[in-house]
Amino acid sequence: MSDREPLVLALPKGRIMSELSPLMAKAGVEPEAAFADEDARQLRFATADPGLEIIRVRSFDVATFVAFGAAHLGVAGNDVIMEFDYPDLYAPVDLNIGHCRLSVAEPRDLVARDDPTRWSHIRVATKYPAMTRRHFAARGVQAECIKLNGAMELAPSLGLCRRIVDLVSTGTTLKANDLVEVEHIAKITSRLIVNRAALKTRPHAVNAWVERFREAADAV
Repeated sequence: MSDREPLVLALPKGRIMSELSPLMAKAGVEPEAAFADEDARQLRFATADPGLEIIRVRSFDVATFVAFGAAHLGVAGNDVIMEFDYPDLYAPVDLNIGHCRLSVAEPRDLVARDDPTRWSHIRVATKYPAMTRRHFAARGVQAECIKLNGAMELAPSLGLCRRIVDLVSTGTTLKANDLVEVEHIAKITSRLIVNRAALKTRPHAVNAWVERFREAADAV
């Protein structure tokens, strides 16, 4: 992308937008009307600033679009950032939204007779195999990860594995599936992420938006 083209901001689809929208407004990001239209099928949007465009992608894909230079900036949870661990990503601003945790959970009837400190090998279902392996490797535990993209809570009851690693916010879904958190891996919030090459080649434009989001996050 040339210096004359607008910067591209990658934003995640889904519920995080309810928390992100007020922060965007404080940062001066004003998307075109179609961005707020739930029936709109377009994925690329203009903003009131001719120097900025928005793309809307799956939350797990934001980091990939930014890391490979298809977008200059983005908003992603640090769960995604840590899972992919792209060297070309820089996360300068914690936006202080999207609070949750990455946890290990198991069936309630297993908890009473289980001791996580004595694990040497476990099998887990998770959307985060890289983070999970790193976490347990640091404890000297071998983790066999079954990659699932959703419905992790079904895995123990259907015999796929006894434990899961997943994001937890209120814990309601775990409780509904008779699962209990037994270990926390990481606290999660959403971050503003930046492509390192864009920061070097277009420092003034990129840093201007970084500062806007930092001020907006501090204000919120």
